[in-house]
Amino acid sequence: MFHNALEPWHLLILVAVVVLIFGSKKLPDAARALGKSMRILKSETKAMKDDGAANEPRPEPEPAPEQRTISGAPGDTATARTAPTDSTTSHGG
Repeated sequence: MFHNALEPWHLLILVAVVVLIFGSKKLPDAARALGKSMRILKSETKAMKDDGAANEPRPEPEPAPEQRTISGAPGDTATARTAPTDSTTSHGG
């Protein structure tokens, strides 16, 4: 039934009708608008995929160890110094 439904001269007639309806000046603007719409659609689709990946739970990083201070005498801040944490001390060996 539709064995030779779309032949080259059918396409030529279709292009001629489109040019007559829209005019040759408006066709580039229509193509540009269509391209811009496709770019917007593509970027929004990508953003939705990225948002979906961002909503997955991520493991939280471990908090950094706090530094301890050792003072020479109670209330004496002039001789206070920072003590190394357990992860920064080196044991010979």
